[in-house]
Amino acid sequence: MPLWLKEKLWIPDLIQKELVYDGEILFPEHHESHAASAFYPSPFASAAILTVDGVGELATSSIGRGSANRIELLKELHFPHSLGLLYSAFTYFTGFKVNSGEYKVMGLAPYGEPKYVRAIYEHLLDVKDDGSFAMNMDYFDYAGGLRMTNSAFEKIFGGPPRQPETNLTQREMDLARSVQEVTEDILLKMARHARDLTGERNLCLAGGVALNCVANGKLLRAGIFDDLWIQPAAGDAGGALGAALAVHYQHLRNERTVNGKRDSQRGSYLGPAFSADGIEDFLREHNLPYTKAENETALMDETVEALERGKIIGWFQGRMEFGPRALGNRSIIGDARSPEMQKKMNVIKFRESFRPFAPSILAEHVQEWFELDRESPYMLLVADVQRTKRRSMTQEDERLWGIDKLNIVRSTIPAVTHVDYSARIQTVHRDDNPRYHALINRFYERTGCPVIVNTSFNVRGEPIVASPVDAYKCFMRTDIDILVLGDFVLRKEDQPRFVDDLNWKEVYELD
Repeated sequence: MPLWLKEKLWIPDLIQKELVYDGEILFPEHHESHAASAFYPSPFASAAILTVDGVGELATSSIGRGSANRIELLKELHFPHSLGLLYSAFTYFTGFKVNSGEYKVMGLAPYGEPKYVRAIYEHLLDVKDDGSFAMNMDYFDYAGGLRMTNSAFEKIFGGPPRQPETNLTQREMDLARSVQEVTEDILLKMARHARDLTGERNLCLAGGVALNCVANGKLLRAGIFDDLWIQPAAGDAGGALGAALAVHYQHLRNERTVNGKRDSQRGSYLGPAFSADGIEDFLREHNLPYTKAENETALMDETVEALERGKIIGWFQGRMEFGPRALGNRSIIGDARSPEMQKKMNVIKFRESFRPFAPSILAEHVQEWFELDRESPYMLLVADVQRTKRRSMTQEDERLWGIDKLNIVRSTIPAVTHVDYSARIQTVHRDDNPRYHALINRFYERTGCPVIVNTSFNVRGEPIVASPVDAYKCFMRTDIDILVLGDFVLRKEDQPRFVDDLNWKEVYELD
């Protein structure tokens, strides 16, 4: 409320002033923009739409329907009753940063037990069958204050919030598991109501809560809808795209065409690209040692041989991904078969040890390796590793609790298998990213495994690298072994001494 009253009321005037523009300025609503970003790029001619986040102007969730080039929002849930803010409250309470650490809560959940679910329902929420709910604001401080929770919240959940960067305890793991299960339950109720309300067979999702890929996977398996499509930039960044699409279709009434099979974002590679000449000019200007691959086959062979040797590679290609997850153009990659890779990559990125990594897999092989019968191009669905690829647990393994589960080898691809046998899957289609597909395919030809590790090309708190300069600095600040910039290969041992021009640990606040 303080921010709304002090700053946000004046946004229209600020935009008009900064643009020095006297013409019409259009303001699609926040959840209208989320809905537009979810429906218009989807492969569906018509669909139900569900948007769930913290808060927009006043709405915190909406149910709508899209058909052809029109969207209609049918129902809304309003502030302060918000699934996104409930999740953020637990993010804060478990010692992570609100609006960036929610995915850590999701990753921590499998280490815990759902022992606080009953307390959440008894004290914090009154949930209806249609997924609407009221929050008991006696336990929260976000509406009028500057903290998410208050002392009443602390009494229910065993004391004060965990201090950031301190050791995690079983309490935080159990809190994470509990709020994750409550979130999944409410989303399923909302989805069932959306199906009843619209009669549609497909569902489009956006809003920050739609980035909860564990919940998305459970929603898909529940069979409420035949199929889902989730905006890759489901959070507020995607609102920019949604606002543009809302104007293009709703306001200007342009025609929309779909094929019913594949979405129009084509892998979401919508960011900047750098030419081979531009990359080579950068390398020569700074006298950086490199080799240039003779052709694509040679580049694939050299990169795959390095992966087989356990090397960690910074992979920088083509246009940057739009959205919070690296999808093979600004990625750090490694061998998913290595039992050491998860630990090594977390050290490289200065991340918490419990955090899992995602697999990139050839789309045509996904069902052989994961319990998923469709593509997941944007890393927004979690599914289990196929039982044929799992390793049986010993009695000693089964007795492990909490974070002690971390270092057990659970499958033939341990670097991407979480403690509950799940994985956040990215399927790679030849049409969307030919070079990344060719790389994984070459790895498959040599190893019989069509899966590699993919994590974003950055360190904790830092934005994903956008330019060759960004990529080189991240490469030199970390223990990444090899940097592949387009067709150019740089090896760490060949590089000159690197003098950093800033202390990045001070510049970038930890997420």
